[in-house]
Amino acid sequence: MKMQNREGQAVPRTVFRTRREHEWVDVNTDEVFAGKTVVVFALPGAFTPTCSSTHVPRYNQLAPALKQHGVDEIVCISVNDAFVMNEWRTEQKAWNLRFLPDGNGDFSRGMGMLVTKNDLGFGERSWRYSMLVKDGVIEKMFIEPDVPGDPFDVSDADTMLEYLAPNARKPLDVTLFTRDGCPFCVRAKGMLRDAGIQFEELVLNRDYGEVTLRAVANVSMVPQVFINGEHIGGSDRLEDYLTDRDKIVA
Repeated sequence: MKMQNREGQAVPRTVFRTRREHEWVDVNTDEVFAGKTVVVFALPGAFTPTCSSTHVPRYNQLAPALKQHGVDEIVCISVNDAFVMNEWRTEQKAWNLRFLPDGNGDFSRGMGMLVTKNDLGFGERSWRYSMLVKDGVIEKMFIEPDVPGDPFDVSDADTMLEYLAPNARKPLDVTLFTRDGCPFCVRAKGMLRDAGIQFEELVLNRDYGEVTLRAVANVSMVPQVFINGEHIGGSDRLEDYLTDRDKIVA
């Protein structure tokens, strides 16, 4: 089927059956979209590979940048029930996003994006797309091409941010190898936090072993910092990097 671009149209009116704590809470379309600028990204299914490894994590990472450029909320929609969506959000630690269950496919059907994936045993699911919605009206849609499989080329968070703010600075991808009780690790984390830089921390003997550290950094001492694929080094090297970065930004 041909996917329908609905730019300039209102989002379909529907009710999302959500769960908060131990209660059912109905959330209607107006509550989500009225008077707000909302980015929506829809995907085939919770816990599925591309959705979990790329689509959700990158929107969660870029959420602060999107909000700096006028977005009030970022919403993930999938044809799954409320229990699954809540558990998926927790598993992904996607606290910057709102997950809405479209269990019966009503919203996806209204968007013209409900497709059958019977070959995978999925039944009816949403096609993958993203859109910018202002006060309930769709301003822009990025719809994946109608080709076999699960294309993922245009509905990503980077494309949406590029549309909103072509010159926006994107967050750095930072990983920090540490160990418990290491004062230099504490210093490195403090410097990153003071600079407003988010990072992922991997702790020795919990998340990795010494063999892994030697394999990726060719050293056995911590901390070791990696930024955008570049091995920066320990806390002193990180301080130099941040000083040079501040000079460039200034």
